[in-house]
Amino acid sequence: MEKRKFRVILPIILFSYFLILLDNSVVFTSTVKIAQNLNMSMQSVAWISNIYSLFFGSVLMLGGRLGDLYGRKKIFLVALSIFTIFSLLVGLAQSSFIIIVMRAFQGLGAALLAPTSLSLLMENFKGEQRVKAISYYGINAGLGASFGLIVGGLVTTFYSWRLGFLVNVPIGILMIGLTILFIPNQSPTKHFHLDILGSIISVLMILALVNGINGIGNHILFIGIFIVLLLLFIILESKIKNPMLPLEVFKDRERASDYIARFFFFGAMFAFFFLCPQAMQRYYGFTPLMCAFGFMPQTVSQFIFGFVQSKVTKCFKNESLLLFGVTVSTIGLILAAVLGLKHGYFISMVIPMIIIGIGQGFCLGPLTISGVANISEDLSGSASGAVNVFPQLGSSILIAVIVSVTANVVNVEMAYHYQNLIEVLFMIIALLMVINIKLAHRR
Repeated sequence: MEKRKFRVILPIILFSYFLILLDNSVVFTSTVKIAQNLNMSMQSVAWISNIYSLFFGSVLMLGGRLGDLYGRKKIFLVALSIFTIFSLLVGLAQSSFIIIVMRAFQGLGAALLAPTSLSLLMENFKGEQRVKAISYYGINAGLGASFGLIVGGLVTTFYSWRLGFLVNVPIGILMIGLTILFIPNQSPTKHFHLDILGSIISVLMILALVNGINGIGNHILFIGIFIVLLLLFIILESKIKNPMLPLEVFKDRERASDYIARFFFFGAMFAFFFLCPQAMQRYYGFTPLMCAFGFMPQTVSQFIFGFVQSKVTKCFKNESLLLFGVTVSTIGLILAAVLGLKHGYFISMVIPMIIIGIGQGFCLGPLTISGVANISEDLSGSASGAVNVFPQLGSSILIAVIVSVTANVVNVEMAYHYQNLIEVLFMIIALLMVINIKLAHRR
C-alpha cells in the first residue's frame, strides 16, 4: 500500500509543481516572439515576467497557510484549476493588456500551488519515504527551470510561443482528475481562522519589495514601504493567537539557517542562469535556442547526481549531503569566475556547469528537507511557504544587485568575471549557513 501510494501520489504532486517551474522558464526564451506577435515594446513585454513575479512572490506565504487551515488537497485543486484556466487564456491572448492580466492570475495560481504541493507531500509521506519524496521534490525544482529554457527555445523557434502555455491545459486537467481520484482527503486544521490583517499586510509587503526591486520607478519609496510593513507584520504576528505566518517557523536553528541559505544559494544560482545566456549570445554569438541547449551540461549532471543523492540518503546524514552539495556548487562558481570566457564555451562554461550541476543534484533535496525540519503537521504549510518564498526573494534581489553593480562594465568578459565573483560571495554566505546547520546537529 505504501509503495503504491509513493508511485501514484508522488508523481501527481511532482508533475503539478513541475508545470509552474517549466512555464516560468518558457517565458525567458519566448519574450522576443511575444513582443513581435502582440506588437509590444520591450518595456511592456518585461511586465509579462514582472507581473507574474509580483503575484507569485506576494501570495506564496498566504498560499501555504491556506492549505494548513482549509485542507491541502482542496487548495491544491483550486490552485491547479486557476493555473490551468489562465494558462489557456495566456496562450489565447491577442493583446498586451490581456496577456499581462492573465499572467497575473497565472502567478496567483502558481503561488497557491507551490507551497501546497510541498505540504501535501509532507502530509502523505512519513519517515524515510518523506525524506526520499522531498529529495525528488528538490530534483524536480531544479530540472523544471532548466527544461523550461529548452522547451521555450524549441516551441518558439519551430512553432509558436503560444504552445508553451497551451500545453499546460491538457496536463493540468489530467492532474486535477488524478488528484481527485488518488490523493486522499485529510482534515484541515480545526478551530483556526485565517489571519485576514496579517494576510493583507504580507501580500502588500512582498508586493512592495518585489516592485521596489523590479519596478519601473520609485524604488526607494517601495523599499521604505516594505520596511514599515515588515515591522508591522512582525509585531502583529507575534501578538495574535493564530497568525498568518507563525514566527515559530523561524525559531528552529536548522530551519532559520536553511531559509537564509536558500535566499543566497538560489539568488546566486538564478543570477548565473540569468547572466550566462547573455554572455553566450554577446561573446560566443549563440542564438536563443543554442543558449537553451547550452545549459544541457548543467541540466544533465544535476539530473544524474540528483538521483544519486536520493539513493544515498540512507547512507549519509542530510546535513552532510547538503554541505557537500553547496561546497561543490561554490567550487563550480569559483571556477567560472577564474576561467572567464576566453577559453571557449567547452572549457569556460561546460566544465563549471557540470560541477555546479553535481553540487545542485546533491543539495537541492537536502535544502528542502532542512527547510521543513522539526516542524509540526499544522504548520507544514507555513514552512512550505517559507521554503518557496526565500528563493523567490533571493533571485529577485540578488540579480538586481549584481546587475546594478556591474552595469557600467562595458567589456563582456570583464562583466562576466565580476558577476561570477559576486555570485561566489553570495554562495559563501549560503555555505556558512549550511555549516551552521551541520554544527546544530552536532550538539
